Amino acid sequence: MSLNIVHLVGRAGMNPEIRYFDSGKVKCRITLAVNRVSKKDDQPDWFELEIWGKTAEVAANYVKKGSLIGIQGALKIDTWSDRNSGDQRSKPVINVDKLDLLGSKKDNENYQNNDGNF
Repeated sequence: MSLNIVHLVGRAGMNPEIRYFDSGKVKCRITLAVNRVSKKDDQPDWFELEIWGKTAEVAANYVKKGSLIGIQGALKIDTWSDRNSGDQRSKPVINVDKLDLLGSKKDNENYQNNDGNF
């Protein structure tokens, strides 16, 4: 048996980048900052999210930088060859299956007005 499920709750680190393909598919990219429970002074962990289809359109329409969201997805490793050096590169990406909009409009506005600090 194998299992690859990731659950994260955090704040969007950027406004969504949406891309429409000729095939009709839609892809959205967002970064997510997740604070660790153990120490408040630590820097957040950052994750790159990849969202497809209708969920991507929802993210593009309702998620803004600083929005509190929850996601469920699977970890994948994107690999490519560096254009300049030809070296193999890789980065972890969360392929999102489910997106939950958690913060209220007021909460998200307060977060953005305080430069990301409460």
